[in-house]
Amino acid sequence: MTNGAEKKGARITGMGHYLPERVLSNFDLEKMVDTSDEWIVTRSGIRERRIADRSQAASDLALEASKMALADAGVEPGELDLIIVSTVTPDMSLPATACILQTRLGATRAAGFDLSAACSGFVYGLTTASAMIAAGRAKKILLVGVEVLSRILDYEDRTTCVLFGDGAGAVVVEEGPEGDGVLGTFMQCDGALGELLYVPGGGSRMPLDEQRILERQQYVKMKGDGLFKYAVRAMVGAARSTLDEAGLSLSDIDYLIPHQANIRIIEGVRKRLKLTKEQVVVNIDRIGNTSSASIPIALSELKDGGTLHRGDLVMMVAFGGGLTWGAVLVRY
Repeated sequence: MTNGAEKKGARITGMGHYLPERVLSNFDLEKMVDTSDEWIVTRSGIRERRIADRSQAASDLALEASKMALADAGVEPGELDLIIVSTVTPDMSLPATACILQTRLGATRAAGFDLSAACSGFVYGLTTASAMIAAGRAKKILLVGVEVLSRILDYEDRTTCVLFGDGAGAVVVEEGPEGDGVLGTFMQCDGALGELLYVPGGGSRMPLDEQRILERQQYVKMKGDGLFKYAVRAMVGAARSTLDEAGLSLSDIDYLIPHQANIRIIEGVRKRLKLTKEQVVVNIDRIGNTSSASIPIALSELKDGGTLHRGDLVMMVAFGGGLTWGAVLVRY
């Protein structure tokens, strides 16, 4: 890690993403649980999602996305000062997936830690990376959002198993001139609403035993109607607060990359922010909700599509379990 008092800007210089090969369609799910393609599409906008192979853990997906991001940035693993991995599905409780990724990449100089903020994890991570660079504590950071949510889904619960998928997205964040790159950030949480989306079993509060496994306590539990009510309002508020911090307005935004939770939430946010459909990046129909991986995957796909250009103003906004929410405004 590096020291220094001079404040610096934090720029995204490289992007990458990885999606597992296996596609699980709504028609496949019709054979597994009491649901239908029409029911899923109408309520979520999802048509298919990717599922990791049983041999793949979070670090495997993260490794592929990280290699792509590092190559895009022209940065060698040995140049990294810090690795941040945002995930709620780590390889294991200990050590951190960031440490596993560090050794697999050969990033021998880098410190590393995991960050757990559910679907807001990438936004929290980018805020953290920006602050580390601004404080002079690091010059080159690898930030990864990765989830293997299929491991914590109950495929007997149609309200949750149809929504989520697996994947990884990564960015390289580097020191740059102040006022370049990350222009504003916002983070907030409300733990009183945590049971709207949570996994009860497996932690120190409720260690897994035979009875709790029989009760399926190791899987995601969700109260979707309650989440929808808060999500749109929170995401819009986060976006507006971030713009205020940067001294910019809604009309300055080139692209909005929202967390890919639900097409109705995305549309609600778009309409309240008065943006066109062309300004909003949506891939939920193809990959479902990948939690902390959703924003970096969408960002990487936007660049790969050739429509993201240097100087574009990108608003990234998320909402997830915790409850957590936040936004980051970036000049690419």
